[in-house]
Amino acid sequence: MPALTVIPAFILMNAGFHRIAVAVPAIFFLFWNPNLMRGQTEIPKRTYFLFVGAVLLTVIWFLGGWKFGLQYQGARFIYSVCAINMLWILFLAFFLFRARKRIPSFTRSLALHWLLFAWLAWYAFPYLGELP
Repeated sequence: MPALTVIPAFILMNAGFHRIAVAVPAIFFLFWNPNLMRGQTEIPKRTYFLFVGAVLLTVIWFLGGWKFGLQYQGARFIYSVCAINMLWILFLAFFLFRARKRIPSFTRSLALHWLLFAWLAWYAFPYLGELP
């Protein structure tokens, strides 16, 4: 379970809105680059900073939760999710690097942002440890 949906679900659970938590990544995607919905072709610099920051925080997240992940989810899960994260990071880094070198395109920008937020929503911060 990804932290980007689990943590809002826990927060919204007391108010009875925990089902809305699955929409949090989509809401972040829409608010991150509103000009994208207006047809902007260039990738903003903040997207590069978001990617680098998310990679660093994911590494810290895994280092901090590795022991609990092994204990509660098991070695197969933690190694699989770590490997998938590494593949996502390499793919996104390649895509970001290529996007910088090419002529800006709306399709490329939309795909890049969609993939970035898909990674953030489903793999970047896996919930490691015991569920409350």
